[in-house]
Amino acid sequence: MRISATLALLIALLFAASAQASPSGASDDLDKFLINEDLLARIDQVRQSVGLKASELVFTAMGFLGVPYRRGGNTAETGFDCSGFVRAMYQQTVGLILPRKAEQQAAATKVIKRTDLQPGDLVFFNTLRRAFSHVGIYIGEGKFIHSPKPGAQVRVEDMGVAYWKHRFDGARRVQTAAPDAPAPAPALEPEAMPPIEPTLH
Repeated sequence: MRISATLALLIALLFAASAQASPSGASDDLDKFLINEDLLARIDQVRQSVGLKASELVFTAMGFLGVPYRRGGNTAETGFDCSGFVRAMYQQTVGLILPRKAEQQAAATKVIKRTDLQPGDLVFFNTLRRAFSHVGIYIGEGKFIHSPKPGAQVRVEDMGVAYWKHRFDGARRVQTAAPDAPAPAPALEPEAMPPIEPTLH
């Protein structure tokens, strides 16, 4: 990801500056170098930009709690299905248009380990006896936000609940800075969601 590469470069420059400083005045030389090159501010800006994007995405998604599920829906006015909700959140906060269906979103994003999940990442579940048939947005603390099923509303769920734990199908990260991001897939038939067992909060 471009942001990570930039951060790595800035950190490498820090180490280079530290290595070049004389032992007697290492601290002073490093401080002067950082101030002159404005590296501290640039590193902090990169770090904050990553965090702010994720925070903004989660904050925006939480603002849609209670919006009803609607098959094929992708706006607050019409309601959301699972992938429509994810697509709308990324479009509104990042300006990125993801493919329409959950399995297409899985195919267009980067595979990550569950242990590497960060707020804003996508979590997928097998709820239709096929891979990647349901998707939500990870918000941290083992929880995700999604539009679950007909008759329900956008809500937060715990991934540790047995229903979701047994159906977890993988985690993905949206590469917002990828230069060769896949083109959005054409709109297809809206995905159907099965009846989902009641979950506990």
